[in-house]
Amino acid sequence: MTTEASFPEANAVCEGGDLDCGSGLLLIIRQAMEPLPAGGVLEVRSREVSVKEDLPAWCRLVGHTLLAVGPADTEGQRYFIRKKAADETFRSDLEHARVHAWLVRVRSTGDMRSQAFVRNHTFTLGQPASFDTQDAAPSALEYLLAALGGCLVAGFRWRASRLGIAIQNLEVSLRAQAENILVFLGIEGSGHAGLRGVEGSLYVEADAEDDTLQSVWEETQLRCPVTQSLVHQVPVQITMKRA
Repeated sequence: MTTEASFPEANAVCEGGDLDCGSGLLLIIRQAMEPLPAGGVLEVRSREVSVKEDLPAWCRLVGHTLLAVGPADTEGQRYFIRKKAADETFRSDLEHARVHAWLVRVRSTGDMRSQAFVRNHTFTLGQPASFDTQDAAPSALEYLLAALGGCLVAGFRWRASRLGIAIQNLEVSLRAQAENILVFLGIEGSGHAGLRGVEGSLYVEADAEDDTLQSVWEETQLRCPVTQSLVHQVPVQITMKRA
């Protein structure tokens, strides 16, 4: 039987109330965790039942340790989380970066939308491929294109800054079409539902010659993780398991 004395001593307490991990709880946990020293313990109190499943998974994603879960009382369930060590917080070691794996969890919300959990962040995804401008959330394919665009503009700005190039405006516009979206809908069986290709343009206003900017742009595309993932057709192997 777990007793009060057996719980870790907390350095701080975070009141989560009725929030779940997808509607703000992770944000206030992160804010409460930030001032704690490495190895410090945060007690999280929550009345939301889904937190009992989502919080341990989040701790595994970001590297914190869930030390104990206290029994529910009038203040809710109690969770004791140890903050990860400083050497885990600052991942500057090159070999560590080389073998790092990015982790994402996506949970269906019961309709055609889903909730994604990435490190300390969460966002909503709409249908895989939607054509309705009134949809409440972007489609999965639109998130894919947005990830590509974000990676490209960030990479371009960073490489330009290393050359001392001042950028006033930077934007990328992307356009993509599916090979045969009717395959996804189950209407046709030939072809595939993936993208046929991606095309677009980079718009840049900067203090540099065109040749220099073109060189930066070419290197950016060659070193962009998202671009290269698409170009090299990364193998995908996702197995099904019972929950």
